[in-house]
Amino acid sequence: MPDTLQIIYEFEFKSGRKRTFPVHLDPRTITYQPDESLAKPDWTKLAHCQCTICPLRPEQTPYCPIAVNLAGLVDEFQAERSTEQVTVHVRTDERTYSRDASLQEGLFSILGIIMATSGCPEMNFLKPMARFHLPFSTHEETTIRSTSMYLLRQFFRNKAGKETDFELKKLQDLYNRVESVNEGILRRIRSQLREGDADANAIVILNGFAQILSVELLMGLTSYEYLFSDE
Repeated sequence: MPDTLQIIYEFEFKSGRKRTFPVHLDPRTITYQPDESLAKPDWTKLAHCQCTICPLRPEQTPYCPIAVNLAGLVDEFQAERSTEQVTVHVRTDERTYSRDASLQEGLFSILGIIMATSGCPEMNFLKPMARFHLPFSTHEETTIRSTSMYLLRQFFRNKAGKETDFELKKLQDLYNRVESVNEGILRRIRSQLREGDADANAIVILNGFAQILSVELLMGLTSYEYLFSDE
């Protein structure tokens, strides 16, 4: 097993400017490994726009773990417009992805993996998806991956003799809580934006995916039932 799992995002602007952001994950815990030398601005303090469902307390955890890990990205792109067209390259140990997209689409992808692996108690269940990160995923791909990963978790819980939820009853509640975290992070980012909107709009896209998945679960995932027809 490697010492670090690495996912490298490179944003290439039409002007020729390039910005590279490596995401380092612990291969066993799938936890984001931050650059400890980076500053922690005031808006990353836990008490600042703290999520309504956050179980953490400022006296034990002074800073929001997600906000601290997003601070560098937010600072870099806070003056950028979300619709600016860029080419995004994503390199993993297994393969490379490239896509021409709006800046907000590229940020949506990298923000998603950082938020899932930063140690937020409400987001930790997403770590298996982060381990098999799929950049630029559609809401259909996200729904299939989310439900499949959740059911695989139930399989291992069943093997261990633990309570299981093969009917996905608890998954919707988990994603409702993800929506609350997204909204809290969005408030934080908007509290210090100067003129750009790319970071904030990327969070809006993430929240939209969580809402779509919740609707699909309410409908019994009928949109995907045809894929598994025996006929």
